[in-house]
Amino acid sequence: MSRVAIVTGAARGIGAATVDVLVNENYRVIAVDRCRDIADVPYALATPGDLDAVVARHGDAVLGLVGDVRSATDMQLAVETATRHFGRLDAVVACAGVVAGGAPLWQISDGAWDAVWSVNVLGTRRLIEAAASTLIENGPSANGRIVAVASAAGSLGLRHLAAYSAAKHAVVGLIRAVAMDLAEYGVTANAVSPGSTRTAILEASARVYGLESGESFAAQQPIGRLIDPLEVAASIAWLCSPASSAITGADIAVDGGMTVS
Repeated sequence: MSRVAIVTGAARGIGAATVDVLVNENYRVIAVDRCRDIADVPYALATPGDLDAVVARHGDAVLGLVGDVRSATDMQLAVETATRHFGRLDAVVACAGVVAGGAPLWQISDGAWDAVWSVNVLGTRRLIEAAASTLIENGPSANGRIVAVASAAGSLGLRHLAAYSAAKHAVVGLIRAVAMDLAEYGVTANAVSPGSTRTAILEASARVYGLESGESFAAQQPIGRLIDPLEVAASIAWLCSPASSAITGADIAVDGGMTVS
């Protein structure tokens, strides 16, 4: 029987790659994305066309859903859609994230801070809240899974990205606490922390530092190159699988050695 997952931030980047990898692992996926911009995020977010393209790659295995991770109603709808359309829910993956910054903390607007925290932290919370009861009701033998995408910034302090660093630290802490809340039910919760990955967020970060492109960040990683979104997605898919049953509360670094020292 196919397992079923919800992936947020699914229209591009790590989210889209996660949908691709999960489908290849015989999952059925509800692919969720806001598909419109946020005023205080200084770059364009994914579009409805981006989400449609992800769905088109996989036919009946993926159902696209436009929804805002910050909305409890939208996340509950995603869970209800998964159980109604595919008959079950086994895993949820919080990939939705944004970055804003470019100045010291005391020069960052409340709007930029709130945008970063609401999407990265509140959005992760809303998905978990919506899915937890369903994953628990499945029973411990169902291998329920929660995975959140944090960042190497969740264990480092990044210059001029205080809001993003703080938010990703919070995502890791949230996942660790949720893992303890769910342990008795056989549901695991883990984070994956990518390094510099070839995504729209990386290009936005490059502009923060006045760099020509995100490729400049390759030098930060001992492996000497950027991470491909599919490499992050592969780790996420493993954490969603029954094979990862002994792992919970972990923060898995997929960062090319960026946080080793």
